[in-house]
Amino acid sequence: MSHHPVPTLQTQRLTLRPMLETDFPAYAAFLASPRSAGMGGPFSTQQAWGMFCHDIACWPLFGHGALMIALRANSACIGQVGINDGPLFPEKELGWLLYDGYERHGYATEAARALCEWAIRTLKLKSLVSYVARGNAASAAVAERLGAARDAHAERPNPDDLVFRHQLNATPL
Repeated sequence: MSHHPVPTLQTQRLTLRPMLETDFPAYAAFLASPRSAGMGGPFSTQQAWGMFCHDIACWPLFGHGALMIALRANSACIGQVGINDGPLFPEKELGWLLYDGYERHGYATEAARALCEWAIRTLKLKSLVSYVARGNAASAAVAERLGAARDAHAERPNPDDLVFRHQLNATPL
């Protein structure tokens, strides 16, 4: 069990905060929509609940997990960013999702960069991967903006996914 507390991180425009039960309806709605196809969805409410609980459980088990992305201007929850781990993931995975209407504003990149910087400082991680569904050009672009490079040899949970490797070091991304 890890002793790292769940952080709240601030960026210029965002607050990355612990997940709350009240976040579940929007999260489940996203996972039930066709937009979750890149994650293997759409998912039922029961499947979404399992994923939601996994995201929370990663914190005490591994010292990292998911954080909800909220706009600092109005506290609106617009998605999630997280470091996934456990038997479903061959390596620690940096993932993100944005709710409908919040894409193309740089929020995913800003949130993922902040979580990466936290992981470097706190967890001393040297590498993360991002699994991106083929055809998900927006997520591939986020990974590339973060400096990740395609790793064709990396193990992946879905053989059709692209793997982007983030080389982390003490220098901010």
